Amino acid sequence: MSATITGIGLLTPVGRGVAEVFHALCVGKSGLSAPPEGHPAAASVDVGGFVPDVDPRTVVSGPAASVVDRTVVLALLTAADALADAGIEVGRDVDPHRIGVIVGGVGGMAMLETQVLARGDRGRTAVSPYLLTGILPNMPAARIAITHGIRGYSSSHGTACASGAQAVADGLRLIRSGDADVVVCGASEAPLFGTFADTFGNARALARRWADPTAASRPFDTRRNGFVLAEGAGMLVLERAEHANARGAAGYADVRGWGATTDAHHPTTPRPDGAGAAECMRRALANAGLAPGDVGYVNAHGTSTRLGDVAETAALATVFGVDGPPVSSTKALTGHMLGTSGVVEAAASALAVARGVLPPTYNLDELDPACPGTHVRNTPLEKEISHALSNSFGFGGQNVSLVLSGASTQRKRNG
Repeated sequence: MSATITGIGLLTPVGRGVAEVFHALCVGKSGLSAPPEGHPAAASVDVGGFVPDVDPRTVVSGPAASVVDRTVVLALLTAADALADAGIEVGRDVDPHRIGVIVGGVGGMAMLETQVLARGDRGRTAVSPYLLTGILPNMPAARIAITHGIRGYSSSHGTACASGAQAVADGLRLIRSGDADVVVCGASEAPLFGTFADTFGNARALARRWADPTAASRPFDTRRNGFVLAEGAGMLVLERAEHANARGAAGYADVRGWGATTDAHHPTTPRPDGAGAAECMRRALANAGLAPGDVGYVNAHGTSTRLGDVAETAALATVFGVDGPPVSSTKALTGHMLGTSGVVEAAASALAVARGVLPPTYNLDELDPACPGTHVRNTPLEKEISHALSNSFGFGGQNVSLVLSGASTQRKRNG
């Protein structure tokens, strides 16, 4: 059984909403820049993927608004967008006990840093009594449920950069099990603050020494020297096809299958042979009832790191052969939004299926010989496809792959 995507909410460095984001990914509108003046990460990163500031009071009321983490704010905005896009009002269009919410992400560490510094400066009375409910990893999901009256299954995932894709996979599992008719699933990340950015910078994982910030993220290119840290949120509304048809809703595409594995290799480094990622892709295809030859496009994890891009290339060659389906990484424009990347890239893959347009990898000027394959480079590829694969791989060796296919609802939509 598949789950139809009837709603999408996106807030990324390249824009907000389905139309704006997918257009940017196709035409090469980069969301990467030097940090705005006075930004908390200005001393820690040369380049980042930033989204506009949002007043927390627009989505959270009362004293809690002063200590709610940005991850909660971004999650609330994109969940509202996704539900509106799906045309769903809880209690009217779906039973409150038959809709769930699953949100991934690392949690509210930026607000925790702020409060720890305040305590150091002014003592224990500086710590807000609302801190805990502002930073817990389950708070984005909980706040979404509270705001929209969602009374079904609720959960959060902390599987690093795979967490958003894993939330989508679990949304599909929840619908297949018969425990929900609708699931809001995705991720929200706000990692651009001092301590968190510094740990990546000190590990020399971030792109550096780029005069042009828009050139800093370059997956599979010979000149890549690290990823670009970015913030953002993405939510999908997954719906049982029969439920969507009964209310006359149109679907973008289906989440048809998923796979998940663990490298069991190293806390940060992927297996060089890509064996864990390859097995993950195989499982996703088997779960979807497809063969490798059925896949018309792969949205790669492709972070623009030396080791990661090579390992993923090896995994793709193991599953599809060197001359496999067209591959691209949209992180060249968005940067790496950690867990959110998997949701945004699943949405991009769904839209590629729906529209017959494959977004390319920008900044791929000279292909690394260690990354052979059928790369879509710098120009969108118009190609009708039935199935796409989206990869997300996280620290700890967490691997998740999603299969996106043509919508099974009676009414189709192109976004």
